[in-house]
Amino acid sequence: MIEKLTGSEGCVLGVRVSGKVSLEMEDEWINNVNEVIKEHGKVDILIFLDKHATWGLKAGIEDLKWCITHVKKINKIALVSDSNFYKWFVALDAPFGKLAGVGEKYFKPDEIEDAWKWLRD
Repeated sequence: MIEKLTGSEGCVLGVRVSGKVSLEMEDEWINNVNEVIKEHGKVDILIFLDKHATWGLKAGIEDLKWCITHVKKINKIALVSDSNFYKWFVALDAPFGKLAGVGEKYFKPDEIEDAWKWLRD
């Protein structure tokens, strides 16, 4: 499930991902992000991944394709999770994101307010 977070406003879009994300959920999420980009030119994204968040293969492929083709429309990504996997993923990916002009930062769940602030700065 992908649910929009109440702190979302303007070019800042936050979501909480829990359970398995289907292709239909991914398509809806992509449409929401595209609407923000259409209105503001770029998007700052907060993604809160709970410990049960997973993607189906088709949804994962669509997510990757969208990211590759829209990287210039993303300003910052704040990834919120208590998973060490995602902490290391962001640490490894952030230098590549920086080359593309995308800021990436990992936050623990108890640092979510810091994540919102970082996106808005």
